[in-house]
Amino acid sequence: MTEVVRLTNVHKWFGDNHVLKGIDLSVSRGEIIAIIGRSGSGKSTALRCMDHLEIIDEGEIMVCGHTFGAGMRSKDLKRLRLDVGIVFQSYNLFPHLTVEQNITLAPRSVRKMPLSQAQDVARRVLTQVGLLDKLLFYPEQLSGGQQQRVAIARSLAMDPKLMLFDEVTSALDPQLTAEVLRVIETLASEGMTMVLVTHEMAFAMRLAHRIIFMHQGRVHESGPPDILRNPGTPELRDFVSNGL
Repeated sequence: MTEVVRLTNVHKWFGDNHVLKGIDLSVSRGEIIAIIGRSGSGKSTALRCMDHLEIIDEGEIMVCGHTFGAGMRSKDLKRLRLDVGIVFQSYNLFPHLTVEQNITLAPRSVRKMPLSQAQDVARRVLTQVGLLDKLLFYPEQLSGGQQQRVAIARSLAMDPKLMLFDEVTSALDPQLTAEVLRVIETLASEGMTMVLVTHEMAFAMRLAHRIIFMHQGRVHESGPPDILRNPGTPELRDFVSNGL
């Protein structure tokens, strides 16, 4: 299978805090990886490094054919961002723009897509996330779950090769969480390559091809979803004891 993501001996410091301590990780095309771990384990930092939102201090990263190393800016950050979609816990929608305008902004400004074509794309991706009827609504008129689904649609509008999700349901109640997780499951069924940082253990077990458990800045344990039922280390056993 074609490798889409590869982290090799990746280190990251924030001041004196050594957050990533030699991360090695690969993701193949069509694979779904769930990264789990306690707060402060480095999982979100690892995800942000994949999109070059954080610059690594040691090691090398390859994402969708773009390679960058310690202290380096990607030679073509714009092209990298065209290939990678990322969705955060906060929706980051522009409140003064409609749903349609939020989604068409990047295709028009970055891909130089004509307005009519961008509007067609907006309708397509909103249909994917089940929100076509909200096309002309403003973010404040939507629930949290609907706003998060619009944020996913906005990323999909750029036709990414890789989707990154960083705790996208952590601010939502159970009902709204279920709405968003159904959208991610649909993307999975369509073959999208995804890396998810999540605290939803049951969801990770059901969806992911592979689980990465991070502990104290390292990949402490990894394997198929069954490792959540049969942890190989005391640290993972302790972590999942309250999560399943």
